[in-house]
This record gives sequence, structure tokens and C-alpha cells, in this order.
Amino acid sequence: MTDEALPADEKAHRPKPDPDEPPRVLLHMPVDVRSLALIVLTVLASIYALHWAQAILVPILLGVMFSYALTPVVDTLARWHVPRAVGATVVLSTIVIVIGWGGWRLSDDATALVETLPQVAQKLRHAVENQPGKPAASPIEKVQQAANELEQAAQQAASEASAASAGASTPGRRRTGKTTTTTTTTTTTPTAPPTPPGVTRVVVERAAFNVRDYLWTGTLGLFAFLGQTLVVLFVTLFLLASGRTFRSKMVKLAGPRLSQKKITVQALDEVNVQIQRYLLVQLLTSVVVGVATGLAFYALGLNNAATWGVAAGITNLVPYVGAVIVGFGSAIVGFIQFDSIDRALLIGASSFAIHAIVGNLLTPWWTGRASRMSPFAVFVGVLAFGWLWGAVGLILGTPILMVVKAVCDRVDELKPVGEFLGA
Repeated sequence: MTDEALPADEKAHRPKPDPDEPPRVLLHMPVDVRSLALIVLTVLASIYALHWAQAILVPILLGVMFSYALTPVVDTLARWHVPRAVGATVVLSTIVIVIGWGGWRLSDDATALVETLPQVAQKLRHAVENQPGKPAASPIEKVQQAANELEQAAQQAASEASAASAGASTPGRRRTGKTTTTTTTTTTTPTAPPTPPGVTRVVVERAAFNVRDYLWTGTLGLFAFLGQTLVVLFVTLFLLASGRTFRSKMVKLAGPRLSQKKITVQALDEVNVQIQRYLLVQLLTSVVVGVATGLAFYALGLNNAATWGVAAGITNLVPYVGAVIVGFGSAIVGFIQFDSIDRALLIGASSFAIHAIVGNLLTPWWTGRASRMSPFAVFVGVLAFGWLWGAVGLILGTPILMVVKAVCDRVDELKPVGEFLGA
């Protein structure tokens, strides 16, 4: 209601504003609770869908990433008048043959390592038990030992009292009860407290370790891994053979307007450049890790240092997990070779130190220069996808974030997300 529509008496009694008081500014900030709830539900549903569709999404995304990595090689063969389908088949076949040959060469060493694991465990136990200069028991350990002895004495006293009461209640068996008491006092093994009348004692025994169950589970996992590997290979082959056909279809689906097609082309170009730069950074860091690991192990006198360097470079493609595999594996092999815990720890520590330096210094710097993304956003995203998809999520996390950033930078409603992901 305006001032003209008010009655005259209400106008007269209405307080007049103070001329010295600054004007009040009213901010209208409506909060749509329904929109916020829909956003939260959409995010939760998306996370559940990604986890549920892991078996089909992960191989497809790996195939897409490998196609980006191998596209320059296939394009070079196409410029040499080699059909794209033939070039893609030759490249993938070469990679599969090289990986299979490397696995066959390393199978004997892996088998020998597995066969020596019982001996390693036995040596490690003896080395820990017979370690020279082993410190004496601390006061806390002595108090704990005294407490254990008091507990054993209390259990023996309780068993003797129960045996004496049983002998008193049955006079005909008093001699037997006395003999039982003497036998109990001479034993050093702690006995269980007596069971009250009407109570059934239950002893829980752990199931014996059955290797066949683990072998059966591992066989099923191996078949699943081989199936997903075939999916990755076929997806990579089809994308490499199709060339720019898939890209042209994406541009057509963007919309009828020229501006929409232009934005789609720019996003696809940026995704292509960013992913290829990221893969180049991963290749360079793997080479650095492999060379540094090989030289460090050669200096420490570890056998097959060059093989360990190649293994370290390959496993470096899986963040965090590769460092753990090479670190513990090299420490075990070093303990077998030198029969010394200190030397084994030095070998493992050198591997972890190389991965830590390269992963915390070189990789963030090179990735930031290549992708112009925030290291914090990349770290959180990699952890999230690792929690969602495991070790494969650690590999796919950064490329997925690059694609998301390239799309968000070109959509007005999603530009805040792109700004958050940017450096």
C-alpha cells in the first residue's frame, strides 16, 4: 500500500525519518531450499551411479585415455599413407606383445621371489630375535610381565578353590581332588576360570587358512581383469581407427547454432591438448623415477638394478600404490640378498624417497604448468576417484578433472566450478 492510499490520520501519526540517519539498504537473498536439496540428491545419485557402473565405465574411460595417448602415433602412420585401422592395429599389437614379453621375462624372478617368502619370514624373525644390542625390557614391560604373573596366580588360586570345594562335597573322591590340586599347582600354563553351574562354555576356533579358496577367488578376479582388458583394447582400437569421425559427431550434436558448434570445438581441442600434456608429464616423471631408482639400487649393490628401475617407472603411473609396491618389494629382495635388516630398510627408504621427491616437487610443478589446474583440487579429486574406483581411479582422476574444467569454463552457469579447479 502506498502513502497516497493511507488515511490522513495514519499519515499524521507515522514517524518521520531522521534526516541524519543513513539510508537503509535491504538485501533480498532468497534461499531456495528445494534447489539445494535437489543438488545434494543429484550429487549423491551421481556418486552411486558411478560406483554401480564401475565395471563398464572404467574400461571405457581407460580406452578413451589410451586413444588420446596413441593418437599422435596413428596420425603419423596415416601421413605415411597407412590406413588408420591398420595403423591402430599395429600399434596396439606391438604394445601387447611388448607387455607380454616383459611379463614372461619377469615371471621367473617373480616365481623365485614368491618361493623365498617363507625363508624371508623365518630370517626376519631370527634377525629380530637375535638382533645385537637389543634394549632391555622397559619399566612398562616389566610391570606388564608382573601383572601377567599375578593374573596367572589368581587363576590358579581360583582353580584350586573350586577343586577343594568339589572334593569336600564328594568325600569318596577326596584323595583324587587332592591329587588334582597338586597337579594344578605344578603346571605353568594358566587355566581357564571355572564355569558356573548351568552355563555352557563356548570356544571359538578360527577357520584354518585354505589356499584353494584364495586361488579360486584370484582366478575369478583374473578372468574379470582379462575381460576388462579386452574392452579397453577394443575401445582404444575403435577410437583410433575412427579418427575425427567421433569428434565431428560431437560437434553436430552440440546444436544448430554456429556459436554452440564453436564452443564445442574449443572444448574438444582443449581436452585433447590437456590430456596429451598430462600423459607427457606422466611419461617424463616415470622416466625420471625409473632412472633414479635404477642408479640408486646400483649404488647400493642390489642385483638386477636395471629391472627394478623399469618396474619403478611402470608402477609410477599408479599414484601412491606404485611407490608402495616397489618400496616393499625392493626391501624384501634386499633382505634376501644381504641378510641384513638395515640394508633392506636403506633400499626401501631410498625408493620411497625418490617417489616422494618426484611426486611432491616435479610432478605438481610440471602438471601445473601443463594443465593450469589447482594442485589442491587435483589432489582432492584424485583421492575422491581413488576412493570410488580404487587404483584405477587414481589414474583417471586427473584426466576427468581436466575434462570437467574444460566444459565448465565454457558454460556460464558452471564457470564458478571451472574457477575453483583452475590454478
